Amino acid sequence: MRRTLLALALVAVLLPGRAAAQGKKGEAAPTGPDKDYLVFIGSEATDEVALVRFGPKGAKVERVNAVGMMPSDPDGPHGVGVSADGRSYYVSTAHGVPFGYLWKYSAVGDTALGRVELGMFPATLQASPDGAFVYVANFNLHGEMVPSSVSVVAADEMIEVARITTCMMPHGSRLNPQGTKHYSACIMDETVVEIDTRTLAVSRHFMVTKGKEHGMAGAPAAGGHGEHDMGGHGLEQPKGPDQTTCSPTWAQPSADGSKVYVACNRTSDIVEVDVQDWTMTRRIPTGNGVYNLAVTRDGKYLLGTNKRDQSVSVIDLASGKEAARIRTKRKVVHGLAVSPDNRYAFASVEGIGAEPGTLEVIDLRRLESVAQVDVGQMAGGIDFWKMEAPAP
Repeated sequence: MRRTLLALALVAVLLPGRAAAQGKKGEAAPTGPDKDYLVFIGSEATDEVALVRFGPKGAKVERVNAVGMMPSDPDGPHGVGVSADGRSYYVSTAHGVPFGYLWKYSAVGDTALGRVELGMFPATLQASPDGAFVYVANFNLHGEMVPSSVSVVAADEMIEVARITTCMMPHGSRLNPQGTKHYSACIMDETVVEIDTRTLAVSRHFMVTKGKEHGMAGAPAAGGHGEHDMGGHGLEQPKGPDQTTCSPTWAQPSADGSKVYVACNRTSDIVEVDVQDWTMTRRIPTGNGVYNLAVTRDGKYLLGTNKRDQSVSVIDLASGKEAARIRTKRKVVHGLAVSPDNRYAFASVEGIGAEPGTLEVIDLRRLESVAQVDVGQMAGGIDFWKMEAPAP
């Protein structure tokens, strides 16, 4: 008996923490990060792009880059996107006079590598998987209510090679993983628009109004928009008895490109569209005012920022149900980025009034917020840069 107790004690000494490291049903409990994760995040009110490092030592701002060229008025960095090779990143400055710009910076050192003038209020952007082009939605927030466009920029030369007319107030510029299709949501036209990247033309669009979901060929007809109030930039409450108006703010392809998810800011749900059949397969409930979306690369989770709910929805795509709704430190949750290893999600939070913006780190194993770091006011555009060994 004494030998047995001695042996058990010896095992406990040789294997410290093993019992503590086991979760329910023998599963290993989640641990913290074993590497550093680096994310670029833009702040629209302060004309800054911050590089944030998150790792075993927590989250901190590594450096800040002042962007734009107007000394007295904000240029308004809205969209942020990293190149496919990770050597550079792009920033759209939305508040032009009247047109905005796309800027290119070195990811190491923030050296300005070029800029090009685009349309009115360039907003969301993404670089193509092959690194050749950058797609930017010209949101036209403050312009006349006319069809706007998506700009296509040659990444090396920083020249606009196409400006494709799409719809009223396009937003949420995203490419499928293959780089063959581009999607953007049309806030005032109740549609998501698909661009064929081989022809640089609109191929079809899909109506997302509740009860009227259907796909059509070509671009939306001009002048088909309804009554919307975008004064709150995604914070507005539904008005009147009509609870069917979607007010789409984002279009996100699935991890394999077979689906596209459309965030309905007004009805607080997400429309899932089958790309091959161009039909709706389901509507997924979210928190109040879902705004921007992201997917994990393994296709397990779809994430949405709930702009009126101060939270992030983590949706299990197998079931179509929320696995978690995670409350954020501050209000007005904006953008999302997911690490390539599917371990962490990073949310930008604008804040209200004089509050700073926030980068919020969400652990996708524990399904909870694990770190927050303050950045410039009105944090919005965000993209993941790289993973590396922890800083000493």
